[in-house]
Amino acid sequence: MEDILHFDEDSDDEWDLLLAETKREEESRSKRRNKHRGSVPGHRIIRRGRVEGHERLYHDYFAPNCVYDAFFRRRFRMGRPLFLRIVNGVEQYDPYFVQTTDAIGNLGLSSLQKVTASFRILTYGTPADSVDEYVRIGESTAIESLRRFVQAVIAVFGDEYLRPPNNNDIARLLAIGEQRGFPGMLGMYTGHCHEPTIILEAVASQDLWIWHAFFGLPGSLNDINVLERSPVFATLTEGRAPPINYRINGHDYTMGYYLADGIYPNWSTFVKTIPCPQGLKRKHYAAAQESIRKDVERAFGVLQARFAIVRGPTRFWDEETLAYIMKACIIMHNMIIEDEGATNDNDFDGSGENPIVQVSHVHTPEFVDFIQTHHQIRSNASHSQLHYYLIEHLWQRYGQ
Repeated sequence: MEDILHFDEDSDDEWDLLLAETKREEESRSKRRNKHRGSVPGHRIIRRGRVEGHERLYHDYFAPNCVYDAFFRRRFRMGRPLFLRIVNGVEQYDPYFVQTTDAIGNLGLSSLQKVTASFRILTYGTPADSVDEYVRIGESTAIESLRRFVQAVIAVFGDEYLRPPNNNDIARLLAIGEQRGFPGMLGMYTGHCHEPTIILEAVASQDLWIWHAFFGLPGSLNDINVLERSPVFATLTEGRAPPINYRINGHDYTMGYYLADGIYPNWSTFVKTIPCPQGLKRKHYAAAQESIRKDVERAFGVLQARFAIVRGPTRFWDEETLAYIMKACIIMHNMIIEDEGATNDNDFDGSGENPIVQVSHVHTPEFVDFIQTHHQIRSNASHSQLHYYLIEHLWQRYGQ
């Protein structure tokens, strides 16, 4: 009997402790529920009126007789058909942008709201919470939308609008270079960095189309350090570049070149200006080279004017997201150039695009060929010879 009584007393004590602990847990839950009023602790619910925000956005910019029809290109940096093409492509690629309903039937954010919020951040360089009042989208959702948006743009449009030149592109670039007095010119090359930042190396042509972009190196590196790490001549040294043939002053060449400034080395793939030209021929050549080389600076200026996020401080974003943002902005920059006809109605619809890469079992170039091409690119003698022939060519064609 004593053992039974002792067991009952212990059970009563444990039961009291369990009741007390349960009571404290209920009180704690009640306090959290009364404070946050949401299913997630710390999550505050704001009735933003997402449906009303979508309707206002639609009537302002996308309805047949919208309110701000004349301001669409100014505020979105592109025409409405191109913007809707991007929206449709992103929506088909990532289900995140498809409008859905929650468990009780409330509509979520539409694709127009998410993409518009992303565009406002990219084009105006504003903080993520600045689009909340108009688009009716929360800060965290705007950040997530931007991250997914730039990745979707790269995945859907990157292969077409940020690709190396194919045979048709090279033929057009060579024709433009010939008309401007530089046969064999493929574009202008530079590494853009004026302040401590992350460097963007790019190749652009006269129509401001950016053919090559290499982003991510720290601003503490100079242009030569960036060039040594760049893949800009990788396809050429590996023997995968399209063939190039042109003639200057009776001499045949099979390797194109880029106009560059004086800091770059004397390679056969770079044509630089003359710092202090002496004589009419050299002065004429220096003026022509420096004038045409400004095309890549104009391309940078237009890119920064369209997408303010690439020119302002971006302390919030991590380096990986910054790389996605830069690449997506360049892709949309090229899409705008094509849409507005700056490419002179050249073919970009895929009829001349590169073939799909397949596994090859043919004999690869010998290592000796790779080294030979590598030395040919860095040949000072070829650089000096090309430089001299271009001076004579320009003078014979335009100077006299």
